[in-house]
Amino acid sequence: MKDDTGGGRRKPRVSRHDWLAKALEVLESEGVEAVHVERLAREIGVSKSGFYWHFRDRRDLLSNLLNYWAHEYTEVVTENPLLRKSDPAQRLENTMAMIDRHDLAKFDLVVRAWAKKDEEARAVVETVTDSRIQYIRQAFRDLGFEADEAEMRAALFVCYHTWEKTIFPKMSKRRRARLRKRRLVLLTSR
Repeated sequence: MKDDTGGGRRKPRVSRHDWLAKALEVLESEGVEAVHVERLAREIGVSKSGFYWHFRDRRDLLSNLLNYWAHEYTEVVTENPLLRKSDPAQRLENTMAMIDRHDLAKFDLVVRAWAKKDEEARAVVETVTDSRIQYIRQAFRDLGFEADEAEMRAALFVCYHTWEKTIFPKMSKRRRARLRKRRLVLLTSR
């Protein structure tokens, strides 16, 4: 793509999503302390001035990063109208598959580590965890489980799917899929 001055090539536009996705990568690899405007700009391949089109400062970036994580790794499931309308057992199965296929727990460990040191991160992690539990609990209630039965099944579901790839990183996709079906049977059986 040529620029209007007849010179070389224009740098590609970097969206808010691009900045946040790169920030999550850096967060995952080195923690929140490594998430800095200069580093993100360098890794994206743009000047840091483009950052200020999207964020006021680093703190604004970090706040938006938490919201981005909450949306992209939780709300895409919990707020999905197609999932909410489906049969509860199918809803659970589709949720399991989405978590696995899109690696929706990928950043949970590092965001939870961040939350141990940061009040805003802690509040977002608590909200996300509550949202996940409520969403899954409702599916179990829709299946006829009440009170502690629904709560225990929701907790088991959320805990397992939050930590599965962290604890069992070498498990094959085939085995993961086979165990997912078995887990659904166990959790939905009376």
